[in-house]
Formats: sequence, C-alpha cells, structure tokens
Amino acid sequence: MLRYLILSDIHGNREALDAVLVAAQGQYDQVACLGDLVGYGADPNYVVEWARASVSAIIRGNHDRVMFENDSDAAYRGEAQDSTRWTRRALTPENLDYLRRLPKGPLPWGGFDLVHGSPLDEDQYLVKASDVAPLGPSLRSPLTFFGHTHVQGGFLLTASGVVPVDPSGPVEIDPRDRHYLLNPGSVGQPRDGNWRAACALYSADERRVEFVRVPYNAGPTAEKIVLAGMPAMLAARLLMGK
Repeated sequence: MLRYLILSDIHGNREALDAVLVAAQGQYDQVACLGDLVGYGADPNYVVEWARASVSAIIRGNHDRVMFENDSDAAYRGEAQDSTRWTRRALTPENLDYLRRLPKGPLPWGGFDLVHGSPLDEDQYLVKASDVAPLGPSLRSPLTFFGHTHVQGGFLLTASGVVPVDPSGPVEIDPRDRHYLLNPGSVGQPRDGNWRAACALYSADERRVEFVRVPYNAGPTAEKIVLAGMPAMLAARLLMGK
C-alpha cells in the first residue's frame, strides 16, 4: 500500500518546502497537496514548478485562486492584498496557467478526500468543534485532509459529537461510523505558535497518520520577503509561528 506525504499552505516558502522534503525522504511514495502553493512568500515560481513536477494529487487554495480571479481578494487584509499583487507580477505565464487549472476540492484520492477549507466551502475555516459538527452529512470518506487554518491537528466526528485531535501523537484511523478531518498544518507559514514547517505522513496500509514538524532556517526566507517589498509583518510572523 502507498504512503503519502500530505502538504498544505506552502505559500511560496522555498526553504521550508526543501526542509520538509529532506526530512520526509524515503518515507512516502506520493505527495498530496491541499492548496495555497503561493501567496506571502517570495519564491512562488520555485514552489509551483516543484508541484508541477512532483505532486500526484492537488487542489487549489484561496491564494491560488486569487491569482487569476482579480476581484476575489477584496476581503483580504492589506498585507495579503500587497502579497497577492506582488505574486501575480512574479509568476511566469506557465505557472499562472497551472494555478488556473487546479481543481477545486473535494478531491477523492487514495481512499481519502482532499479539501482546502472544508468539504462545503474552500474558504471556510475549521477552527472549533462547532465549525465541524454540521459537516457530517457532507463527508464522503472516513478520512478527509484539510488546510487553510495553518494549524496542525484536526477533529474526529462520531455519533456522540466532535472531538479535537491532538497532533502530538499518531492517529489510528478507525473507519467504523466515524470521520476524521485532519490538518497537516502549514509548510510555509504556521500559525499555531510553532514556527517549524508542518506536514503529515499517512500510511494507507496501517491507516495511520503522523504529524510532523521540521525546523528550518527561516531567516533567509524572511529577508527575501522584505527585499521583495512585501509587508515586513509577513516576514516577522515566520519567526513566531503566528
């Protein structure tokens, strides 16, 4: 059975992506990505070109979509709008076209589903149990991977309610009358108080998900963001994981 490296929210962060790939080397057969290849970071072309060459299954994220839907960033904060405009200018026509052609989730793959925000809305943030509870009827697989929040962990839905998943240990997937919504965390811009790049490894044979954190040198990444003329806070938050 296949082993999967699950990535999300790389956000143009070359150094974090490279560190994750080195740390996970030999532990996976295929890569699945939950979107947001670009935005915030200064290496969007590097990340997109890696995805084009290396990812087996991928869906778009909201920052990928906004690259070609010019009016969809209207609700973004100022720093996100600045980053969007810079990234649009930086992307090659080929890489922009790749983003345009990315499918919208949910995407069934390998016996699990890929979504960016939630199965109902790629822009929805699943932060607390009350966000997740109404999703039960829309879950088609016992295991769904989601991103968007940049927070590693997730939720277990059972007949008796919704239980948060602790990312500090492995998760054994039991498909009997329950659904797992698991977030690998953000590779390129974690927001859970831990600056280390986040990802997950899933063994389909063992039905086991392991959450992983990988340290990397975020200094050069932050410097490139500032030198590109994007807001300094996008660089500073890399060092804080917020």
